[in-house]
Amino acid sequence: MYSSKYLELLIEELVRLPSVGQKSAQRLALHLLRVPREDALRLAEAIRAVRERVGFCGTCGNFSEGDPCAICRDPQRDPGLLCVVEQPGDVLALERTGAFRGRYHVLGGALSPLEGTSPEQLRIRELLERLRPSAPDGTAEVREIILATNPNVNGEATALYLSRLVAPLGIKVTRIARGVPMGSDLEYSDLVTLSRALEGRHEVE
Repeated sequence: MYSSKYLELLIEELVRLPSVGQKSAQRLALHLLRVPREDALRLAEAIRAVRERVGFCGTCGNFSEGDPCAICRDPQRDPGLLCVVEQPGDVLALERTGAFRGRYHVLGGALSPLEGTSPEQLRIRELLERLRPSAPDGTAEVREIILATNPNVNGEATALYLSRLVAPLGIKVTRIARGVPMGSDLEYSDLVTLSRALEGRHEVE
């Protein structure tokens, strides 16, 4: 039992965050009580703003304040090179490397029969729409797809499914190299590893 119901409520909410346990939530809550009031309010305002102003790009599925997003609008990006990832966090990780100058497509997850995630629940139909010669976003014909799903069982299954789906379209399909350790997530990989994985990608057979 905490001395304040508001403190208890804050800790309960913090515990719901990923990777935050009871002790970590308590430390964070007490920290927010100790910092200057304006610092705590600035954090609260940042949370409110991101929930109200950030949505999803209708083209690639990445987080964005506008539609289409800045990456999809960028004329310096190569529209013929499309990198397929599972989550928006993967786009952030790859962008930090500075090694990729194409565009992205976010699936919104990976195939997982055990968790009940089927192809219909992912943005695969939207991906196929973008691969048409007259794509809705008006881009040039895609000549290569880089499958950058996570190097784990679900990610590999998704990459295999997509490669077989895209193969009849005559588009080159590559997979990021094994510089990314098996079983890990792109979001937590270091920049050098991700850069080498992109550079060493291979064609999917």
